[in-house]
Amino acid sequence: MTNRIYIVGMGPGIEEMMTGEAIHALEQSDVIIGYTVYLDLLSERFKEKELMSTPMRQEEKRCRLCFEEAKKGKKVSLVCSGDAGIYGMASLMYEIGKSYPDTELFVIPGVTAANSGAALLGAPLNHDFCVISLSDLLTPWDKIERRLQAAAEGDFAIVLYNPSSHKRKDYLLKACDILLGAIEKERACGYVENIGREGTKVVTCTLEELRNREVNMFTTVFIGNSGSEITNGKLITKRGYQIERNTDICRDN
Repeated sequence: MTNRIYIVGMGPGIEEMMTGEAIHALEQSDVIIGYTVYLDLLSERFKEKELMSTPMRQEEKRCRLCFEEAKKGKKVSLVCSGDAGIYGMASLMYEIGKSYPDTELFVIPGVTAANSGAALLGAPLNHDFCVISLSDLLTPWDKIERRLQAAAEGDFAIVLYNPSSHKRKDYLLKACDILLGAIEKERACGYVENIGREGTKVVTCTLEELRNREVNMFTTVFIGNSGSEITNGKLITKRGYQIERNTDICRDN
């Protein structure tokens, strides 16, 4: 019998923003494994399940724990915030899974912060866009810098994940300075903190203003493209439709 592990994207963590498929996978599981913060968000809804966690930066240990529990015949779910395949654990699970040929992996998609944050801001990703993480824990900063430059020169709308942390307080400022080398300072931008959680904060601003804003690791940042604008407090990136304008035409009867 093949062992089975679900790699579940849980979105921001509240049940209303989880997919039905994700909830079904967790309901069918004997064991739910994940980072402690994510398990805390699920604990009330799935308190009857066996919950297992490892601290931050023990991702490999967490993944191997999934395979070992599955070998015991348990139905296992590994939870990730957002989508498991977007800066999540899916790829690491497949890498480690090479050593566990009797275990089959199923990725359950979730709502990533680019989607949920964009919905709160308006429609900032309605044209071509890219997502870049500012965390240099696994990616060298010089590579992140080249990606920022390329995105700016390509006129993409840009989503920035992991814009700040206790050790990287000035990384958003550094990123904005790189973007300002190719983008005007008035470029429409925005950011969202604590998406789908208590204390959600939605802000629109220019790129120059964004440069000096203080954000945290629970913030997702959006930089518009050359056609983006802030309308009635919403960040909108145009798709390119030619809209017919209504005009009042007076006719003599």
